[in-house]
Amino acid sequence: MGTRGRHSRSREKTDSFVAGKEKSSRSIILAKMHFVATHGMCHGAWVWYKVKPQMEAAGHQFTAVDLSACGANPKKLDEVRSLNDYTKPLLEVLASLPPDDKVVLVGHSGGGIAAAVAMEKYPRKISLAIFLTGIMPDTEHVPSYALDQYAAGTPADAWKDTQFSVYGEPNEPLTSLVVGPNFLKSTLYQLCPIEDFTLATLMVRPGSLFIEDLHKIKKFTEEGFGSVTRVYVVCEQDKCIPPEFQRWMIENNPVKEVKVIEEADHMPMFSAPEKLCKCLLEIAAYKYST
Repeated sequence: MGTRGRHSRSREKTDSFVAGKEKSSRSIILAKMHFVATHGMCHGAWVWYKVKPQMEAAGHQFTAVDLSACGANPKKLDEVRSLNDYTKPLLEVLASLPPDDKVVLVGHSGGGIAAAVAMEKYPRKISLAIFLTGIMPDTEHVPSYALDQYAAGTPADAWKDTQFSVYGEPNEPLTSLVVGPNFLKSTLYQLCPIEDFTLATLMVRPGSLFIEDLHKIKKFTEEGFGSVTRVYVVCEQDKCIPPEFQRWMIENNPVKEVKVIEEADHMPMFSAPEKLCKCLLEIAAYKYST
């Protein structure tokens, strides 16, 4: 949110990562792949309900994960005190994979942090990580660095009717929030069908990005997080994580490929589901055909 001119460089620079790579004749229907998708803060696996059947119709497996205290997960937020607690359902999915199986991991929004934790712990289980307008850390700075930069460039009034609170122990307080309908409609879902916005108002739960934990944990490593091939998908109409900040994260920690969905807001699975599916399949096809 907000203007981040001090971070943004030329759009052409980041978009040039894909220049010359597109193969108009390449097929995007190859060997069966397993996609594992995370969601953003306050949301849940339900956000993938339009994407999952399309990806499965294309012949692939698609697992949408409810992180702890999210979606239909039975835990309450007060029971979730750390990133390890929060990402446990995702880590369990990866741990349960057969020895030689690998997945394409998709991290949306704040789910990029959960994806990074999984990449650090199970890099050999992930063939490719796709950050979908997601918070993307690096291995040079503290894990909270990208979120700290985001917070510094976001004015307080940008959060509109989002409600912040504190939970946990008095000596180790944690920040939680729940997004309000005005914030949802104007900042996250402004291009989405009214039915999906309405669904969100019924389904969102209090959430946290565990910024306090991110300040304390060790840096992500080149051997773990840094060893997984990464692709970034820029959503051009995003008002929550603006494209300028998305490109700043890419410049801060360059990726193998950058894709752009021009018509997508912060929730591309609702505002541009067909184009998102095509984008995911193209990325995976390029990875698996080289």
